[in-house]
Amino acid sequence: MDTGIFFSLKDLGLICPELTLALAAFLLIFIDICLPKEKKYWIGYLSLISLLVTLLAVFVRWGGGDYGFADMIISDGFASFFKMIFLVAGILTVMISINYLKIEKIMLGEYYIIILFAIIGMMFMASGTDLISIYIALELMALSVYFLAGSMKTNMKSNEGAMKYFLLGIFSSAIFLYGISLIYGVTAQTNLLKIADFLAARPDILQNHALIMGMILLTVGLFFKIAAVPFHVWAPDAYEGAPTSITAFMSVGPKAAAFAIFVRIFVFAIPALHVKWQMLLWVVSAITMTVGNVIAVSQTNVKRMLAYSSIAHAGYMLLGLVAYNEYGLRGIMIYLFIYAFMNIGAFTVVILLRRKDIVGDRLEDFSGLAKKAPVAAAIMLIFLLSLAGIPPTAGFIGKFFLFAAIVKAGFYWLAVIAVLNTAVSLYYYFRIVVYMYMGDSVEEAGLAFSPAVITALLVMVFFTMAIGIYPQPWSKLAASTIEFWFPLP
Repeated sequence: MDTGIFFSLKDLGLICPELTLALAAFLLIFIDICLPKEKKYWIGYLSLISLLVTLLAVFVRWGGGDYGFADMIISDGFASFFKMIFLVAGILTVMISINYLKIEKIMLGEYYIIILFAIIGMMFMASGTDLISIYIALELMALSVYFLAGSMKTNMKSNEGAMKYFLLGIFSSAIFLYGISLIYGVTAQTNLLKIADFLAARPDILQNHALIMGMILLTVGLFFKIAAVPFHVWAPDAYEGAPTSITAFMSVGPKAAAFAIFVRIFVFAIPALHVKWQMLLWVVSAITMTVGNVIAVSQTNVKRMLAYSSIAHAGYMLLGLVAYNEYGLRGIMIYLFIYAFMNIGAFTVVILLRRKDIVGDRLEDFSGLAKKAPVAAAIMLIFLLSLAGIPPTAGFIGKFFLFAAIVKAGFYWLAVIAVLNTAVSLYYYFRIVVYMYMGDSVEEAGLAFSPAVITALLVMVFFTMAIGIYPQPWSKLAASTIEFWFPLP
């Protein structure tokens, strides 16, 4: 590992995907300035091309395991897998936004550019091997998402949601930074590798109160980012108030980035404390699943319902960390990849119902959809089945890995709670299905289809079904990214 304080061309090569996207984002800023207002939509297509090129760069640089920037950044398979998730989420978000922004009359150019900067932050979060670099990347992502959440400037609900999300972000960042300071105070290190070596060499210090408090504060800061209970209170308001395309992005991208940090810090840096953080995550996982699913049952706003569903899914994903085995980590990665398609897909159908003065996010808006637009109803059914974990959809594969991991680790009661929560989720997911297939048709469908939205839906449906039917390639890919870097018991 290079311990020099200066970076080289080799270091720049490690962040080739990030540099590609950053250069594209700055170039788009100048293009946006030069374009007339009626041509601003071109920024969306150029952003899409930028994300696709960056995804290609990720595949070209896949794996490697090389460190750079004084060991603050790593380019390994784990980071590459998460970068793929971020870019897929970004590509799908841009595709469903192009027509949606015209309907909502939202600012155009800067909207797409800020999405690119948010993804750059996420990519550095996945590659970070130092608490300082991780924190800076986290702030870049968070600031970008705050702006995106308040994109509808004239909408009071959007302004309120963005402000609440901003306040949540401030609290989580401050708590996370305080946790970093305590960890540094005990170990005199911010590099994850050096922290792990220090704790391995000093088992006597594992009972240090400042160290344990630092671990707890880091955990709480990340709980805010994934909207885990009890730090979820304002998340549904932010999800409901944000533009639907951004709600879809917020429910996938930042959540995946936070889980990347979870794994980096907990499995990479402080595995010696796993007995302590396992029990903390056990409790939060069980409560998060239960609260998210139970409150979702009573929702009549579909965006809010999916927001609470997203909270419940964060609880499911925590199962992989609680299990602390290869199956668990593989389950987290596969589940997040699958979640990008099925969750953004569900929000895309909500976007399709947006027309005239109808937002399209109430249960009543789905009434009789199967009669008005049978294809859209069938697509929504596939996404809901996957979110519920019904075979042969991809959601079943994700839950299978996570549930198998927790059973293998011996946490049988937590597995029972997870299964019961899955049963509860069936009620509110199928409540939408009942409205679509058994409700009375209220009015003629004027769905907001566009070539970009149709393409995005086809891609999301394909992966939602394909991974469910044939998951082996993705399972092997996820396994190959963690077998070397994470020495699990």
